[in-house]
Amino acid sequence: MSAGLTPATADAATELTGTGVGRGIAVAPVRRMAAPLPDPVATPSTRTPAEERARVEAAVARTAQDLRDRADRVDGAAHDVLQTQALMAADPSLRTEIEQRIDGGATAEFAVHDAMAMYREVLASMGGYLGERAGDLEDVARRVVAHLAGVAAPGIPESTTPFVLVARDLAPADTALLDPAIVVGIVTAEGGPTSHTAILAREKGVPAIVGAAGALGLDDGVVVAVDAGAGRVLVAPDGAEVDRLRAAAAGRSRPAVPIGPGRLADGTAVALLANLGSAAEAEAAVALGAEGVGLFRTEFLFLDAVEAPSVATQEAEYRRLLAAFPDRKVVVRVLDAGADKPLAFLTDDGEENPALGRRGLRALLHHEEVLHDQLAALAAADAASSARLQVMAPMVATVADARAFADVAHAAGLESVGVMVEIPSAAIIADRILAVSDFASIGTNDLTQYTMAADRLLGGLSGYQDPWHPAVLDLVARVGAAGAAAGKAVGVCGEAAADPLLAVVLVGLGATSLSMSPSALADVRAELAVWTRERARAAAQAALAADSAEAARAAVRALAP
Repeated sequence: MSAGLTPATADAATELTGTGVGRGIAVAPVRRMAAPLPDPVATPSTRTPAEERARVEAAVARTAQDLRDRADRVDGAAHDVLQTQALMAADPSLRTEIEQRIDGGATAEFAVHDAMAMYREVLASMGGYLGERAGDLEDVARRVVAHLAGVAAPGIPESTTPFVLVARDLAPADTALLDPAIVVGIVTAEGGPTSHTAILAREKGVPAIVGAAGALGLDDGVVVAVDAGAGRVLVAPDGAEVDRLRAAAAGRSRPAVPIGPGRLADGTAVALLANLGSAAEAEAAVALGAEGVGLFRTEFLFLDAVEAPSVATQEAEYRRLLAAFPDRKVVVRVLDAGADKPLAFLTDDGEENPALGRRGLRALLHHEEVLHDQLAALAAADAASSARLQVMAPMVATVADARAFADVAHAAGLESVGVMVEIPSAAIIADRILAVSDFASIGTNDLTQYTMAADRLLGGLSGYQDPWHPAVLDLVARVGAAGAAAGKAVGVCGEAAADPLLAVVLVGLGATSLSMSPSALADVRAELAVWTRERARAAAQAALAADSAEAARAAVRALAP
């Protein structure tokens, strides 16, 4: 057995499987997340209701501030998720439920636990966007209760030596701040390829396996080998087994390609763009070779506001973004509010299922003053920049949606106006939607959720929540074909674009650009460089002909150069 690989437990190597994130290999001892604090029990309070309410107010304020502080230390998806959690902590409807329980004689601890548990169950039953937020809300509840109890909330174990972190799932507040030099691999029992754990692990370049049944049976100290590329966790491997895993991983890797425009082996251009959540992330994206921006999320300007920011405030941020990409394409998504991102000045209260309610473009068209101001700010920033600005609307379902957005955006002075394809209806009638739009960008995270009706948070459903599924790829193919027929660009800006092998398939299905977390650019650039356009199309057809996501993935691997 190789040095350093002596297992602490397990007499023989066993194997767990799940959804791999990345292509790397990690070999290290397991460290498990600490068990959560015990749930508070329903004992009568010995304090007055006013005292208990004051305790809740203080604990919620500290929790929200802690989450905002963590958000300020990170960028990208991690920043957005933590900001949303901070808003959850201070949600007025939750506060009302908590106070009702306190007025009934409950302690602050139990009132917080019980009220948030009720909301968590409602969210989990809804699936989709809101289903995914159930885990986030549970984390918020545990942090508030920990503050009330005067103890630290359980988090990532402290260590000076590398380890593989094992947990049921990871809270965004923990994943966002982990040190990749210490946490060299992640294994979770729950979650899917587009869960927050997967997205943040990919951003940090940490090999991960999510949705791995049996993960919670791994003991502290047992050495595991995490093979993200194969979606396997080998328990207590010997030296020869580790060598074989590393050799297999090396065989899947591609020679590094110098930073430059994305191209296939035959010279076909495939623009490689960055997904950004603020202008502050632009410099790092350029350094990693982003040819432009395929998705700029504007929600950060709105989420902490009690009213929509002014045109001047928005214009300043958009100018900063465009200045970082002179003469390059920058695709900005207008405000995508609703569902998991409610805004008091824009979205409706009391919807039974906000994920399927007035959100995205629907909310903006219902409050056109917010949309008009944002478009005015974008047009003003565009006029002062050499960047090639394109603006797109989220959650477009119909031709009428697309036409309404195009009309108002063109009237504001914007030249290139497109749509996000996230709803199956938009993919099915993509030819008609592209007739009134200048381009389309496919959001594979949401397209997969809506197509498969599978909550991406649930490990037991991770086989459904997989963008490799032929049903999802068929919808992508429809959009690609419609774009080719109309002579209009079709991009992909979901997490699927960050999977190097799936990126090849997406190009074969007609994608003309791919946008992803900047950390994924190098691997995708290297993979594309060994495929010709003809082979990419053959890979796409092989994936479409498969019966499952697993079969599609295997079929394409078999065709790899």
